[in-house]
Amino acid sequence: MDIHLSLDPREPITKQVFQQIRDAVLSGRLEAGVALPSSRDLATSLGVSRNTVTAAFDHLRAEGYLRARAGVGTFVSPDVQPINRERVVRSVLRPLPWWEDESWEVPRASDEDHTFDFRTGLPDPSAFPFSTWRRLIGDAIRRTVEGGRYADPQGAAVLRRSIARHLAVSRALRMGPEDVIVTSGVQQAISLLVHVLVEPGDVVAVEDPGYPPVRRALQAARARVVSVPVDGDGLVVDQLPPRARLVYVTPAHHFPLGVRMSLARRSALLEWARDNDAAVVEDDYDTDFRFSGRPIDALHSLDRSGRVIYVGSFSKTMLPSLRLGYCVVPPGLVKAVRRARFVADWHGPVVLQVALAGFIDEGRLAAHIRRMRRMYLGRRDRIAAIVDSDFGDVLTRIPSVAGLHLAAWARSDNADVAGWIRRAAESGVAVSTVQDYAFEPTRPGLVFGFGAIPREEVAAGLRLLRAAIDADQTALVTE
Repeated sequence: MDIHLSLDPREPITKQVFQQIRDAVLSGRLEAGVALPSSRDLATSLGVSRNTVTAAFDHLRAEGYLRARAGVGTFVSPDVQPINRERVVRSVLRPLPWWEDESWEVPRASDEDHTFDFRTGLPDPSAFPFSTWRRLIGDAIRRTVEGGRYADPQGAAVLRRSIARHLAVSRALRMGPEDVIVTSGVQQAISLLVHVLVEPGDVVAVEDPGYPPVRRALQAARARVVSVPVDGDGLVVDQLPPRARLVYVTPAHHFPLGVRMSLARRSALLEWARDNDAAVVEDDYDTDFRFSGRPIDALHSLDRSGRVIYVGSFSKTMLPSLRLGYCVVPPGLVKAVRRARFVADWHGPVVLQVALAGFIDEGRLAAHIRRMRRMYLGRRDRIAAIVDSDFGDVLTRIPSVAGLHLAAWARSDNADVAGWIRRAAESGVAVSTVQDYAFEPTRPGLVFGFGAIPREEVAAGLRLLRAAIDADQTALVTE
């Protein structure tokens, strides 16, 4: 590793090298076991004699900060305990007020330990074909190593072709690879579209309840975000704000309620967008996992005026950590969105894109989706049956035929669902409330994800949740 040392010609160089390496070890910047550069390399990088560095290393070894291993190198001693020295940094720089808003937080890693995990948006990685993926990654590295230069911001051509074929078959979309922009997920797709379509102060509309990260992305772009309610038929089109520049919807499987937008509502939304010169962003995030009923036509398939932008990702069908998604944009927007992707981060990881193209083209994605659909169906049906039988006095399940979660309304508008999940969390049960995804006051309810919990653990987890609800209601009576 390289070590940056600032040398003052007025001080003995050996002393400075000793002190700065010692301070780096004590502060924890150089951790136990880390290999230091050779005395020759460090002397060369500092422009000093090797004897000067050798003398500093000898002093550091003598005091126990470093250890030498013959024929291997010099390493930070494992016996040194770093001293926690508080950083004192004062700056006049402050972020814009939006970024200091304490009403929202950036989520932490989703691998937190929960005994019974009913959180939303988490697929099960245990059934992912890692051996196949490793082979495809290896093939992709061999194919791309010779051309390891900057790539097309629109995405690897081979992946765009694969995505176009996949969507033509699975969702009957009429489009070609030239319409696809590869992104690092739905949130980046939204950010790119906002940069291209929305001016600060423009009105944009989102479902309420809905997906909070998209709302945050729109707010961060200085758009004026208006919440639009959702009922059993999906987004209430009649309540869309006039002059909205963009509408974000999840019509095939609403997040988080799970309802499907009716054909009448979909037609009304497209007509509204045409009359109001607005764009519609259709997020089709998890409808590859459809368990019953006929598939509904995507808004993109019904659109005849080129106003629908279709976005999706492979986070639910494969792994969230891949950070691979896409948006299908009308021809008139392709150049602008491609430019926006270049400005954002130029392009995503080419090796992953090439590997994913192989995963799709070999039929691995379709086979994986079929296998996971069967697994998730068993979990979904287990949760639905228990909610209906054991929670019928406190919850009413919302019908849902697709996706990785289902929701239920509380029977009482005064139900303290937040208290329920706090008590359940004490027993290792993680579950969300509808209010977690609401922007305006709404009915209390719970949302059950089933991607991360094995079927055989569902009943035990729900028993603990039921006990938490009963304990909460008993406490209310006692009070």
